[in-house]
Amino acid sequence: MNGTAKFLLGLLFFTSLMTNIILICMFARKAAPGRNGCSPSKGESRSGGHRGQDSVFADLTAAEHDAVKRYVMALASLNITDDPWADPTENSLFLIELHLPRKEETHRYLEGVGDKPPREAIVVLFRGSQARIEEYVVGPLPEPTYHRDVTVEKYGRYPPFSSRPISNWEYDAFLHHVCQKELSKVTAILEESFGGAADKFYTIESQPRGFSSGRRETWLSFCFAQPGYFLQPMGFEIFLDHSDANVSQWEILKVLYNGQYFDSLEDLKEKYEQGHVKRVTLQGKKELGTLMPRTKTEGVPPLEVDPRGRRYTLDDNRVQYLNWSFDFGLSLVHGFRVFDARFAGQRVAYEVSVQEAASVYGASVGAAMLTKSLDTGFAMGSSAHELVRGVDCPYLATYVDTYQYVQTNSTRRVRNSICIFEYSTEHPLRRHLTNYISVGYGGQANSMLVVRTITDIGNYDYIWDFMFYQNGAMEVKVFATGYILTTYLTEGSLQYGHRVAANAVGNIHTHFMSFKVDLDIAGTNNYFLTKDMAYHEVQIPWSPERRVQVPKLVEKQLKTENEAALRFDQKIPRYLHIASNKTNKWGHNRSYRIQVLSFNGDHLPESVPEEAAVSWARYKVAITKHKDHESTSSSLYNQNDMWSPAVNFSSYINGESIENEDLVAWISTGFLHIPHAEDIPNTVTAGNGGGFFLRPHNYFDEDPSINSPDSVYLDPSIPSDSCELNPNACLQKEACMPNLPAFTYNGFDEVIQI
Repeated sequence: MNGTAKFLLGLLFFTSLMTNIILICMFARKAAPGRNGCSPSKGESRSGGHRGQDSVFADLTAAEHDAVKRYVMALASLNITDDPWADPTENSLFLIELHLPRKEETHRYLEGVGDKPPREAIVVLFRGSQARIEEYVVGPLPEPTYHRDVTVEKYGRYPPFSSRPISNWEYDAFLHHVCQKELSKVTAILEESFGGAADKFYTIESQPRGFSSGRRETWLSFCFAQPGYFLQPMGFEIFLDHSDANVSQWEILKVLYNGQYFDSLEDLKEKYEQGHVKRVTLQGKKELGTLMPRTKTEGVPPLEVDPRGRRYTLDDNRVQYLNWSFDFGLSLVHGFRVFDARFAGQRVAYEVSVQEAASVYGASVGAAMLTKSLDTGFAMGSSAHELVRGVDCPYLATYVDTYQYVQTNSTRRVRNSICIFEYSTEHPLRRHLTNYISVGYGGQANSMLVVRTITDIGNYDYIWDFMFYQNGAMEVKVFATGYILTTYLTEGSLQYGHRVAANAVGNIHTHFMSFKVDLDIAGTNNYFLTKDMAYHEVQIPWSPERRVQVPKLVEKQLKTENEAALRFDQKIPRYLHIASNKTNKWGHNRSYRIQVLSFNGDHLPESVPEEAAVSWARYKVAITKHKDHESTSSSLYNQNDMWSPAVNFSSYINGESIENEDLVAWISTGFLHIPHAEDIPNTVTAGNGGGFFLRPHNYFDEDPSINSPDSVYLDPSIPSDSCELNPNACLQKEACMPNLPAFTYNGFDEVIQI
């Protein structure tokens, strides 16, 4: 065979070999559906054989919203309109969402000893013809046949009509009455001072609305209509009385211009023309608040992948992840919530839910001076919008749609508004290197499941994370981002914040978040136990003449709601437990520990009239006996009637026994925010948040994560490339993984062996 023939034969062999390798790789990739890099990028829902549509906690579907709406609209006695722009004199349908059944009957059903509770909706009506707020339970779904008024049952009365949220009609009336009618009186001032007419400005509103129940009086603070307009205050505000349903009866009570107050726009105009007003000339700046990138985008951040496919399944609203299972949902008023959370088949929590997000501002002028905002007053859950893949959540997360009926005439589908993903943190869950006498390494990556949603109302965005660890712990975190609220720089304003732009002060404010945690520890007969330490002096047994100070375990059971209402302004034991009388194998009472992470500012003094609406924020943790009618710490109506709120949480604490009862923990967390230059253009999440852990404490006989498939063990007798006790050793061989380096470990070469 000549050289040319040998070359051609070799080339043919090489080509055939490479073709086969490529085909094998292609086949391997096709044969591994669900592995990231091989499966479609869109997160899918997978069936894992769970309860699915049988879940009593699943949010209402679009079809169920429609069925409830048809039923309510057909009731002649209510005479309801579904016009989302209905004026306050009409009877309007504001909100439809799931009505949670009573816990006792739900608990019996979940344990297989009772019938499934009827599926029902809660309907919020604003009866303008009677100036009354009403809430109805409508059921059973999917074809309703009954309704009942539950307003008094829930709130003890009918909340004042003035406590309803601001409607589409009212916002539109703000625009037309103030901006088009009233501001025409000072057009020349607006042109000279701010370079434009009213249609060139945006407004920010104050909350609550006025100084007493029954009123609707709002400061409207004007900003330049530029990106991030929250950062561009004009120093021009109007205090508007819009209590009357008739717009012609609305009245401007005060006007603020450049730190000076006037009785009306006519008063401002007269004094301005007489030269008795300190004038200002301002222009908005487009670049100040824009979030457009300032550098060219290059590459992408790291991408987290699931090399062997997702380890969680999703069936409707039921999630199964390793030893965890739970239902989830989104309250349109309060936000994200989890139900029936079980670890290794045992229920740990019946409900863990967001309740409220509150902020109290400090300022020297107008709107910001009065602002005490409660996000439930804007139906916080309905502000959960579509999440941005790869930024708000990992690119390969599973995304879930929600369906909302709030101030609309048809159900709104919000795509991708909840995301679910497994996440490995930057540190191991546990590890130890034995490096003396005997040698070995055992550890486990800290992989957990995260369920996330983000709410954004006005200037702030809150990121809500519910995390499930492999050791049976659960963590809830909230982070704040978005735009800070600013006021126009005037004399004395730097007492309330820092200057963050040419004419803007970032105002000091608090963030408080409220959560409901209904733990069921080995059943519903639980008690509240605290643990801490104290030094005490003991005699040294082998040297009686000497004494030593040693820490000692201090345990105390708190037996009433009053004892267990633990305020931020008191010294609180560091270990707080919901405990069972049942014990683990070592004879200790099984419990879960509540560990709060909070950097909050001071709560409002109780002498402040508005404090009643946020009385939950007095307490870091408060334990109450479970009652179905004490289901939330706040309400849709607290924002606009803070002086006599529909829900005053402090009334739940009334001295009842919490010994061997079904208990609920109400947890508050948050942080103090003193804005600074680095909050421009946006506040970052790093360091701006709070949360809490729910941690097993003698609940198990040992750490359950020792049974995790993620556990790794190494010792010198095991080849470093063996996959038997170290799954990382085989990552390089995965068909859909990037080009990874081979796993190696040389740590045992460095230890001292005896």
